[in-house]
This record gives sequence, structure tokens and C-alpha cells, in this order.
Amino acid sequence: MSSLKFALASSFNILKTVRSNTYPKRTIFTQFHFKLLKGRCVLPCRQSGSTASGAEKGEDTVLKWFLLLIPVSTFGLGTWQVKRRQWKLQMIADMNSLTTAEPINLPVELCLCYSPMELNSLEYRRVKVHGRYDHSQELYILPRSPVDPDREAREAGRLSSSGESGANVITPFYCTDLGISILVNRGYVPKNKIRPETRMKGQVSDEVDVVGVLRLTEQRKPFVPHNNVEGNRWHYRDLEAMARVTGAEPIFIDAVLESTIPGGPIGGQTRVTLRNEHMQYIATWYGLCSATSYMWYAKFIKGVRL
Repeated sequence: MSSLKFALASSFNILKTVRSNTYPKRTIFTQFHFKLLKGRCVLPCRQSGSTASGAEKGEDTVLKWFLLLIPVSTFGLGTWQVKRRQWKLQMIADMNSLTTAEPINLPVELCLCYSPMELNSLEYRRVKVHGRYDHSQELYILPRSPVDPDREAREAGRLSSSGESGANVITPFYCTDLGISILVNRGYVPKNKIRPETRMKGQVSDEVDVVGVLRLTEQRKPFVPHNNVEGNRWHYRDLEAMARVTGAEPIFIDAVLESTIPGGPIGGQTRVTLRNEHMQYIATWYGLCSATSYMWYAKFIKGVRL
């Protein structure tokens, strides 16, 4: 709403300023200067006044159509945001359908011959694996807060959130049927449960079935610290670096909530909430279009002095 008020005030000032500064003040001559031209006396001042009047009308026409660009442009931007909102809603729906679909077995060809292109096509797809965890090589991505889609949708765009702070526990997982190790984000633990000895009940050594959402590597975002590999403090998913440290393949899945082991990290930490503020932009641009259209009509069609 504040952005809409600012935009309206700016447009009004543009109209007022441009209108008031377009024409210079004309000087009224009190004396007439005569000039003999082909035997006739002409009045240069009256001739120049007529010329100035024509120029004024021409400038007024140029100004009229130039300022019409403001409502036309804002209407176009509002329509563009409508299309952007439809695209974003479709993307969110597609991601949700992938993360809730029936899981598939992790493709054998992907494991035998690591292919980034194949991984790209499977991002957010639910897969299932069978094997055992190697708890001796846990990695920690922090700080993290537990995933709450409803809260995250409300807080989208804020500089800070009110959630508690902890970490996601990344553990190498040896797939006994595939003969390789992958990386599994077992889930969230609060700050006081990051150390493994504080959650020994969840450090199972038996073979288990895990269903997870396949994820890709992350690029470091601005203002996000670099990963501290030596200190085991990770701030974003760098699959190549994590694979080098643990000896696993650079294949990463987020364990779903149903794969949570009692006493262990809480699964279901896949964030699929995307920022969707397009309705605010639509209201702003269409509101600005309506206001500037009315001012243009009142000024140039009805002749109301703004």
C-alpha cells in the first residue's frame, strides 16, 4: 500500500511539474514597433504572438500524448504480473505434486554413472533407498529452523523469521542394494541436540528403508557465509564438497517426515514454498494505471486544472 501511495504521488507531481514548466511566461509589449515592408506597416508583436500560440498548441499535443505513456505502461506491467502469478502458482503446484507422489527406486543408471542432467530431471522427485547410516561422518547445515510451510508463506520476504534455530543433520547412507553411499538429510535437530551423544536413541545401526526428496547442489547466495569444511559448519548444500569429505556420491535426498527415526532428527525438511507477492504488484500497477488515467482524462479531455 505504501508503494502505491508513493507511485500515485510521484505521477501527480510529474503531471503538475511538467505542465507548469512547459510554457515560458510571455511578455506583454506596451509599445508597438512598426516596420515598413513592401509599402505596408506590419506589427511584429502581433505576428509573433500568433506564432507562439501555434507553438503552444503543438507543445500541448506532444505533452498530452507523452504523458499517456504512464497509464499505458503501468497497465502493461500489471498484466505482466498477472501472467507471472499464474506461472508461479503452476510452479508451486508442480513442486507439490512431485514431493507428494509415490516414491520410485533410485535409478540404478544414475548411481552407476553419475549424470548431472539425469539429476536435474529428477529434482524434487520422491525416491526410496534401503541401507544403513554412517553416523561417524555427520555433517551439519546451520542455522536452520524447522520447516513450517504455512509460517514460511506468511513470512515470505521478511528480513528475519521468528522460528527457533538449530541444524539439519546430513549423514552418508550406504545403499546395500546399489553398492554406493549417498547423502541423506535426516532432518532438523534443535541447537541443544546437534551433538550425536545427545540423541543416541536415534543413531540406529540397523538397515532401514528411507524415502526422500532428491535435491540438487546449491549456489552460495549473497551474504551467506562460506562453508567451513574443517569446522563442519555448512551454510548451503555444496554436494561436490560434501562428497569429497564423506566419500559418498554427490547424490542428496531430504528424508521425508515418515522416515523419521524416533529420537533422531525430524524429517520432512524440504522447502517448496516460493515467494508469491504478485498480487501486491498487480494491485500497485493497476491502481497506478487507474489513477494516472483519471488525471490524464481530467487534464487533457475535460480541461480540469490540476
